Amino acid sequence: VHLVESGGGLVQPGGSLTLSCAGSGLDFDYYSIAWFRRVPGKEREGVSCISSSDSSTHYADSVKGRFTISRANAENMVYLQMNSLNPGDTAAYYCAATINRQCELGMSIQDYWGQGTQVTVSS
Repeated sequence: VHLVESGGGLVQPGGSLTLSCAGSGLDFDYYSIAWFRRVPGKEREGVSCISSSDSSTHYADSVKGRFTISRANAENMVYLQMNSLNPGDTAAYYCAATINRQCELGMSIQDYWGQGTQVTVSS
């Protein structure tokens, strides 16, 4: 199983980025996908997730109204559209997959993890 994130980079405050998570080696339709982020020295934080059962979504309070998660099962892809970025969003972003049909932002339930992509918000 592989999860590969892409789309990170350097963006100015107020800007936007779209992260992608490509899955292979798993029946993607049956996995709920989550995005986490980690700043060095801090715990990994759940950002958003999307369920496999009904594509319901959840967001951390810190990103509600700014981030949008979506999935394209036919392409084995999940996206995280990030708008109105601020320096507090600077982190390594990881996607994770769980066989649970309803997604959660807990780390312990995730079965697979990607290697991460760096997002830096700075002027």
